Amino acid sequence: MADTSSPTLRPGARVTVMGLGSFGGGVGAARFLAGRGAQVTVTDLRDDEALADSCRQLDGVPGINWRLGEHREEDFRDVDLVVVNPAVASESPWVEIARQSGALLTTEIGLFWQLNPGRTIAVTGSNGKSTTAAMIHAILDAGGEGRTWLGGNIGGSLLEQLDAMASTDWVVLELSSFQLEHLDRQKAAAEIAVVTNLTPNHLDRHHTLDAYRHAKQAILRWQSPGQAAVLSSDDPDVAGWTTAGCRLGFGRDTGCGAGVFLGEFADADQAAIVRVGEVSREIPLGGWVRIPGRHNLHNAAAATAAALLAGAGIADVRRGLQQFAGLPHRLQLVAECRGRRFYNDSLATTPESVAVALAAFDDPVVLLAGGYDKQIPLAGLADSIGEHAKAIALMGETAGMLDRHLADQSNQIPRSVCGSLEQAFAWAIAQSSPGDNILLSPGCASYDWFTSFRERGKAFEQLARGWRQAA
Repeated sequence: MADTSSPTLRPGARVTVMGLGSFGGGVGAARFLAGRGAQVTVTDLRDDEALADSCRQLDGVPGINWRLGEHREEDFRDVDLVVVNPAVASESPWVEIARQSGALLTTEIGLFWQLNPGRTIAVTGSNGKSTTAAMIHAILDAGGEGRTWLGGNIGGSLLEQLDAMASTDWVVLELSSFQLEHLDRQKAAAEIAVVTNLTPNHLDRHHTLDAYRHAKQAILRWQSPGQAAVLSSDDPDVAGWTTAGCRLGFGRDTGCGAGVFLGEFADADQAAIVRVGEVSREIPLGGWVRIPGRHNLHNAAAATAAALLAGAGIADVRRGLQQFAGLPHRLQLVAECRGRRFYNDSLATTPESVAVALAAFDDPVVLLAGGYDKQIPLAGLADSIGEHAKAIALMGETAGMLDRHLADQSNQIPRSVCGSLEQAFAWAIAQSSPGDNILLSPGCASYDWFTSFRERGKAFEQLARGWRQAA
């Protein structure tokens, strides 16, 4: 059972949850703390209409005081604990008020990390971290040796599962740069850390690539020699990161070093060379991975290395990967109609993730891309579009920028700047032919038109299924 003896978790503790959000972390923290008798104030700059789904999940939970549509100084000055949404910048004046007043500052994931009795596998990276974390969970779960939990940035909260967790359990956490920025202050160290890659992202928050890298490197910064890291051998940036733990690689086979490595070409029988601990053998990794794209073979290689370090066997790897059907909103086939396939890849919020999505298809792709401007370079995204897409519907804040990049390339690909997802979908349908794939892979965050990538993906799914029903 988790230790909840901290004064901030005792009945009557005054707690402010800052930023309820839409991903479940704020809801989980509020419910968990209220259930332990805390006096909880939930404050968010968005109003109850914008947060309707999250508020609904807290219906009937006693001891919650609501402060929506604003922040008030007293909610940060006269409290014992402030649980800060990771998206809130550390220089927030409200956070500074709490700090100066002596309140303990944490996040939902920080609170979980403090109380978690199990062993942790932490996964980060600019692309592929959600799928890699879910693959690790699937492999360990297939082994049946104790319980395995999946949480973190992938959504929801594990706080209310703490009492069911044991010291022998494995907890797999997907961690964003925002979460790691806060965990760095706790000197949090995972038994096994996995880094998939690093490309520029979230520069609207971190401002520079160096600051973004520094936040990501927190996953390794506090490791001890008894812990381990699985790092991409193909990413020269990540391959050079340091850790006090033992290190394994994954990626293309270089003929040496410990890890899980792929051959040069991907096909249905793609083999991987496994050199982890006492295991040294070749496995038909490509035959076990059900979801498309060579990038998912790399995700599977990273997941295999981490799972073997955690005690899984090769048979567990095979069962786990064969059973893993992919994540919602990640190259998810959501409809087929009149010779067209509709794929929801709303979780693709970086240019690199769009590039790997486009490369996963042999048939023509009509792409829907664009969204919230995170201040990251988009010329590479325009290059990928021009090289691989049949046509492109441009959306959101970045639509004009992408249109200019394509024009600068003198690219003749059919394209249209659209004012809504519905308009983009209708235009994409008009450009498509039987045999085409219609792909939502935005390469940008969703916050200009939607509250989350999930809302965006669900809206696309509804449009695709509605068009199928109308056929």
